[in-house]
Amino acid sequence: MDIIEIFHSLQGEGKNIGLPTTFIRTAGCNLRCEWCDTKYAWEDGEEMNINEIKKEVKEIGCRRVCITGGEPLLQKDIYELIDSLQGYQVSIETNGSIDIGKLMDKEVMVSMDHKTPSSQMTGKMKHENLELLREEDQLKFVIADEEDYEFSSNLLEKKEIDCEIILQPVDNQRIRDIAGWALEDGLEVRVLPQLHKIIWGDKRGV
Repeated sequence: MDIIEIFHSLQGEGKNIGLPTTFIRTAGCNLRCEWCDTKYAWEDGEEMNINEIKKEVKEIGCRRVCITGGEPLLQKDIYELIDSLQGYQVSIETNGSIDIGKLMDKEVMVSMDHKTPSSQMTGKMKHENLELLREEDQLKFVIADEEDYEFSSNLLEKKEIDCEIILQPVDNQRIRDIAGWALEDGLEVRVLPQLHKIIWGDKRGV
């Protein structure tokens, strides 16, 4: 597998925000989001086999593991890696453009993005994925402006989503506006910041 980095930090996003987590960041992504904050993961990383990855995870010693990217579902051994990490609380972050069907029978929490207009990648989304998400999963919208918010709220009106829904600002900007819009519209969502950026800024590997 192509790996950019393996590190220990606090989960900065989603419903597990603030919890100690080991991150496995894979290399390569099929999207080019306008505001991507991990562009360094677009390129090739270091080749590691699953035993090498597991060894580093074990040495860190945290019971939570998040597989992120880049786009982890581009890795041909990704399902084998997930299976090898049983015994940990495993989550995987995916960008919404690749079929998540094979994840549905895995012991893994799926954290899926649905790209908003400001990303310039909305047309790449695989809408069938929305119907596959389970109660234990989460759906995340990254929001830069009111157009992104309206796009997200309109989609939520049209689709029955079974999992928790996260509204997250780009670089923590406009979080007060997003909170106000969500409250005014009565949306049953979590409005959350990117905690790691509040603590460490744009530092890599945290």
